[in-house]
Amino acid sequence: MTHDPGRTGEELKNPSAADPAYHDLDSRIAIAGHPIHAMLVAFPIAGVFALTFCDVAYWWTSDPFWARAALWASGGAFAMGCLAALAGMAEMLLVPGVRRRAAAWSHAVAAMILLAVLAASWTLRLQNGADAILPWGLILSWIALGLVGLAGWHGGKLVFEHQVGVAVPDERKEEASVPEMKGRSAS
Repeated sequence: MTHDPGRTGEELKNPSAADPAYHDLDSRIAIAGHPIHAMLVAFPIAGVFALTFCDVAYWWTSDPFWARAALWASGGAFAMGCLAALAGMAEMLLVPGVRRRAAAWSHAVAAMILLAVLAASWTLRLQNGADAILPWGLILSWIALGLVGLAGWHGGKLVFEHQVGVAVPDERKEEASVPEMKGRSAS
């Protein structure tokens, strides 16, 4: 590859950065500027934490209440995860800049695997009740907890590093596009 002196450092790092669509990161699925996917993901995350807590509580106490609570937590986490996935998929399809970031694909893959684990966990609990918890229900809830962390890590990269779905004032967008202004704060 030959060096083109007309190229900037960003273009050499990522050829997609030269395309204006790469910088199109505004949410299309939003209410009053607030991305729906970001609002929905809190529910499956909370559901996975509740599921894991309920499984551990059942393991320690053998109280059937915790088995019923885990069934509801797994079903709720799965249902709300499906809604969050639909909003996230719509963002991937409608926002060109999102599709061009590896973190978006890593986030999507981790989230889809998480949904598969939650579906397996919920199905297991529906079929076997409290007998499903030890050991497979507990194992699946810990796997789901790890996948929440992985999906959240990549989702956080999209928001905090790439500014996906973040409402940035027009003057800050202009500053960010001018190389000598990067890194400076407006006073």
